[in-house]
Amino acid sequence: MMSSRVIVTSLVVLLAFLTISEGISLRSLGVEQHCRCIQTESKPIGRHIEKVELILPTSHCEETEIIATLKKTGEEVCLNPEAPWVKKVINKIMSNRRR
Repeated sequence: MMSSRVIVTSLVVLLAFLTISEGISLRSLGVEQHCRCIQTESKPIGRHIEKVELILPTSHCEETEIIATLKKTGEEVCLNPEAPWVKKVINKIMSNRRR
């Protein structure tokens, strides 16, 4: 008969394996498990932007994230969603999509 210690250890190992494999599968599907933006840019850089990605809040990140890719370097920069110029860029993108 197995001891309760062996059973508990087996359950802990199984749960750890399931947790790790779930994390890997979510990451492989492109699901972020945390906010991507730690700090944001507020100064206008609009003419340097090649593309903009808008990420709505999720269970993993409660913030709306706006990530711009720069033309020359391809660097990704997080933009401050509250900055007036960023709001204008987002409104312009949204109005172009409605057409």
